[in-house]
Amino acid sequence: MTFVKTAAIAALLSTSWLVPAFAQDLTIGRSSEQSSIDPQFSRTGNNQMTSTMFFDRLVSFDPSLQVSPGLATSWDVVDPTTWVLHLREGVTFHDGSPFTADDVIYSLERADEVPNSPAPYTDMVSAVATMEKVDDLTVRITTASPAPTLMEDIGRVFIISKAASEGLASEDFNSGTAAIGTGPYVFGDWKPGETLTMTANEDYWGGAPEFKDVEIRFISNDAARVAALLSGAVDVADALPPQDVPRVESTDGLSVFSTPSGRVIYLGLSMRFDQAPGVTDLSGAPLDVNPFKDARVRKAVSLMIDRDLIVDRILGGSGVPAGQLAPEALGGHNPDVAPDTPDVAKAHELLTEAGYPDGFGITISSSNDRFPGDADLAQALGQMLTRGGLKVNGVEALPYSVYSKAATAGDYGAFVFSLGASTPTSAPLLQALLHSYDKEAGMGAFNRVRFSDPAYDAALEEALTEFDPEALDARLQDVTAMVFAETPIVPLYWQKVHWGLKDGLNIAAGLSEQTLPQNVNSTE
Repeated sequence: MTFVKTAAIAALLSTSWLVPAFAQDLTIGRSSEQSSIDPQFSRTGNNQMTSTMFFDRLVSFDPSLQVSPGLATSWDVVDPTTWVLHLREGVTFHDGSPFTADDVIYSLERADEVPNSPAPYTDMVSAVATMEKVDDLTVRITTASPAPTLMEDIGRVFIISKAASEGLASEDFNSGTAAIGTGPYVFGDWKPGETLTMTANEDYWGGAPEFKDVEIRFISNDAARVAALLSGAVDVADALPPQDVPRVESTDGLSVFSTPSGRVIYLGLSMRFDQAPGVTDLSGAPLDVNPFKDARVRKAVSLMIDRDLIVDRILGGSGVPAGQLAPEALGGHNPDVAPDTPDVAKAHELLTEAGYPDGFGITISSSNDRFPGDADLAQALGQMLTRGGLKVNGVEALPYSVYSKAATAGDYGAFVFSLGASTPTSAPLLQALLHSYDKEAGMGAFNRVRFSDPAYDAALEEALTEFDPEALDARLQDVTAMVFAETPIVPLYWQKVHWGLKDGLNIAAGLSEQTLPQNVNSTE
């Protein structure tokens, strides 16, 4: 049997926003900041967003997450475990050096070896067994087992210059020394907590971006970011709070762009420890057992939550209630896995069966600057769980920079978090969030609750060997139904995102929810 999968070289989806002439400078107010300029330090959304400005990947993902050629113009699947990648000719790094197969091999090898990475790229390269340089523009990759999503996986790894970065640390990217990419913008300067500057790459292989000089201002406070937009201090502001959208829309000289995103907001119930942090008996003493290890308790919590009310009252309609990870626009979405309808009586019945007829105490933790309404959401959840029969000892909301590290370390028992889609299917979401945590294999990278089901793991791993797209979609739907029968996490909603823009500007954005200067166009 012969397998051939070749991407059309002429595909231009990923570069349709590029124009040959420079427009005026651009200032963007961004709600969240990257933790490093090293594009392989962390795969979190903030870091990937920033890296996309300076670095390219083997494939490009348009705002709707569809794949088109990037630094690889085409790829052939010779057999189920052998791939040949054909690289783009004539591409240069920002220092003028040529892009070659050596850089691809070096980047993929380094991706899971970055010291102190809080969210490594391990699972994106875990399928790779060997890599061989055929010539300067050709790489042969063999996989340990059939890996039909290989290009979507390794295609999410940013390619860096071997010559400019070998032997250097992440700190050298932050200073600019190693921040040498092939992307549409050239790194200028980063003042953590303040600004990030860049200049257009006039020699970009996709054509020079429209805006020559760009400054990104990190403004985590919603009110301050909206005020900066209203005053003209920034040209574009992301993550507009839903309640501010009408105000911005009615302001002369401004407009709003809104779109559904691929980000699922969820409540995590930690199963990591025998005693869950912040979980107590009714007197406030720590429980000797972790109630969240019981699927009946997790289901009960889900049944206490009114998702429609959250979307209507807190988000002003800027969301869609969720019962699984992938929204309808992604492959693997299962239309039969619906959000739970609130049912306090059933929740109490399940708690009683599990041995908690009078409930127990919890603390709910959340960020206060990661996505619109996150702190308000935590307060609303506290009220709903109280009405559902639990004793909510407190609700805490912290800056994401502090909160995310603590959540990753397992410091919270009940916590609000999110995960955004990065490919056209649910596969990476199911793998990163719900597969049993295995650092060496790169599985369960974001499984902060430490849910574990060997049967689910095996079913997902088997699904990910399926080359036929329709069969893969069916298998992903099946494993979605399988895992959410256990309520591994409590999905809440998929968020809708809003940008405020100065008149004369528009932005290409979608499921990826990224705020990129190369995606901003002048309409005048």
